[in-house]
Amino acid sequence: MDKNTTKAIEKDDENWDLILQPKVRTLDSKHIRELISYRDLILLFIKRDFTTQYKQTILGPLWYLVQPLVTTVCYTFVFGKLANIGTDEVPYMLFYFAGTMLWTYFTGVLNSAAGIFSSNSGIFSKVYFPRLTVPISTTVGQMIKLALQFMCLLVFYFYFIFKGAPVHPSWKVCLFPLLVLWIGFLGCGLGMIVSSLTTKYRDLNQLLGFGLSLAMYATPIVYPLSQAPEKFQWFFYINPMSAPIELFRIWFYGAGHVPVTMTLISLAVTGLCFFFGLILFNKNERTFVDVI
Repeated sequence: MDKNTTKAIEKDDENWDLILQPKVRTLDSKHIRELISYRDLILLFIKRDFTTQYKQTILGPLWYLVQPLVTTVCYTFVFGKLANIGTDEVPYMLFYFAGTMLWTYFTGVLNSAAGIFSSNSGIFSKVYFPRLTVPISTTVGQMIKLALQFMCLLVFYFYFIFKGAPVHPSWKVCLFPLLVLWIGFLGCGLGMIVSSLTTKYRDLNQLLGFGLSLAMYATPIVYPLSQAPEKFQWFFYINPMSAPIELFRIWFYGAGHVPVTMTLISLAVTGLCFFFGLILFNKNERTFVDVI
């Protein structure tokens, strides 16, 4: 083999399709390009989660609709009929279904992201791929569930409009996809923070479930923000889910009011949670195998 042939072989060996390098910065354009190149893996994770959750079930994906519908009926009976809590003249079905739908989406994203390291430790320790593909896939998977529930809500929505219910949609309903992203970033950011901490402190998983149960009642889901006592208003300012849920009702039903300050605080908390979630997630993915 002559020298020219040897140099040609060495040159070909240097033309790698993929080069793995240690991460230097958390936010880097290379990471985004890497995630885009693994988009097929994200789709596979979405399909895996869907198949695993509803494999060997009778109703299958219909559970996406059964759960919020049953919850809405229960809320209507307990909070609407027995407790007689007002809904700003919005029909009970529309009021409670919207709050349940958005809260279920938020908790679904948060819980899925919170269990990333513990539920995927086997595959994380065996093969390399961008770990962020997992929280992205779980968030997109929850968006699909939300889309199905939203279509169900639209059926009731147009029915009540046809019946002459006091529902007055705004042009801002076109901003609903941004609201979905807002809640998705918030849930994913908080989930990544919890996931990074639970690799060392397992009892945080128990605290998360308990905390979400309490947080639901500190969020305007079964009552409008206008019904909350003035002395407890600060609860809703520090609760980042209060603003998006109330904004949904304002945009779609024309009922409710959200102070601008509350919206800005919620957006700021969402950005901070997602930013610190990314930092902790990227830091923890390097060493979690030795801990979990």
